[in-house]
Amino acid sequence: MTVANKIVGVVAVAVLVGCASQTVPENNEDASAGEAYSARYRAPVEDDATRSGFIDATQCQDAGQVASDRVGADKGGLLASNLGVRGPEVLSIGDLVEVFVEQDETFTGSYVVGVDGNLRLPFAKPVRAIGRTPAQIEARVANVLVEEQLYDTPPRVSVLLKDYAEAEAFVSGAVFEPRQVVIGGSDARTRDVERQRALGAATLSRTLSAALRNAGGVRPDADLSRVQVIRGGQRLQFDLRNAVRGQAFPDPVLISGDRVEVPSRGCFQDTLMVPSSVTPPGVKVFLSNLSETARANAAAAVPDAREMRYGTRYLQAVFGLNCVGGSKLTNANRRAVLFSRNPMTGESIVIDRSIESLLRRADRDEFNPYILPEDAMACYDSSVISLKNLAAVLGVGAAVIYASEN
Repeated sequence: MTVANKIVGVVAVAVLVGCASQTVPENNEDASAGEAYSARYRAPVEDDATRSGFIDATQCQDAGQVASDRVGADKGGLLASNLGVRGPEVLSIGDLVEVFVEQDETFTGSYVVGVDGNLRLPFAKPVRAIGRTPAQIEARVANVLVEEQLYDTPPRVSVLLKDYAEAEAFVSGAVFEPRQVVIGGSDARTRDVERQRALGAATLSRTLSAALRNAGGVRPDADLSRVQVIRGGQRLQFDLRNAVRGQAFPDPVLISGDRVEVPSRGCFQDTLMVPSSVTPPGVKVFLSNLSETARANAAAAVPDAREMRYGTRYLQAVFGLNCVGGSKLTNANRRAVLFSRNPMTGESIVIDRSIESLLRRADRDEFNPYILPEDAMACYDSSVISLKNLAAVLGVGAAVIYASEN
């Protein structure tokens, strides 16, 4: 090999080494001090015995006091956890009801709640229906018939809810996808004809929990003790903490135009990182594994995105990424990188881990973060694989120079 060729080889090695260097990612949030969204983003250090859960708990804000049921009064609301699991049966726009007026075929029939929230009976003024129960509408229909001088005394009236329509609600606050959601209703695939023919109706898909799931589920910083539903001028407050404990919790029926607000406690709560009626059923994670054992993602059987159970941790995802195991000589010193984002601030964060070092630690759970929706993960090969590839491209001599400098 000539001197010129040696110089070219050394320069090429230096360029490749510089491109392949792995420095500790810089983040706006101080993850090393536990000041990121989750304290488990901290890098393991030998003299750190502080538990991540304790660090997270110190940032939690206590729930406020409930003092009023009117929106304009304060930020509180009427405590509604004692209204039962489903709460009252209230009507919304598009709901189908059956009205029976005793011995009167003129007013007896099926009616749909209009877009203005009213029922329209023939020869009578509109009857307000949205947000009211069938019993309240019965009394109002009887009174309207008297007011319109169609009856001298209030007749016997029965109103039965026959079919729930879908409803549009607005969900904001500590959820993964704050937005307008459409809940409830049925289509040709889900409609039960026999139930449609029967009198009465029930729904499990037009509830508060359904709205939260449709908005991506509550975030780990959510304050489930103060979830609020705003309907007209009234603000109702619900305690949904039992939803993540597998116990009964208040889950009222919503109507079109309802607003749902989920306050934040300002801290990461491990207790909310479980699949439940109000949290995401799973997370979509973007994966990249360009390992030596498989020269492309397709050959490694790792798709660009994968659904994982909500509550999956970093090391579980690393195993699912096919980052662990194989030859100790080539794979023992592999690293993985997690890209996440603080949902409260929008700040991105990159977490770099030595997989083998984390596996060997008894306190790994303190530095083993949960995977959040839309996170991304990538694996990096060890220096042994880099040395092998370099030898194949530039020759053994260049690889020796690389090894002497690393």
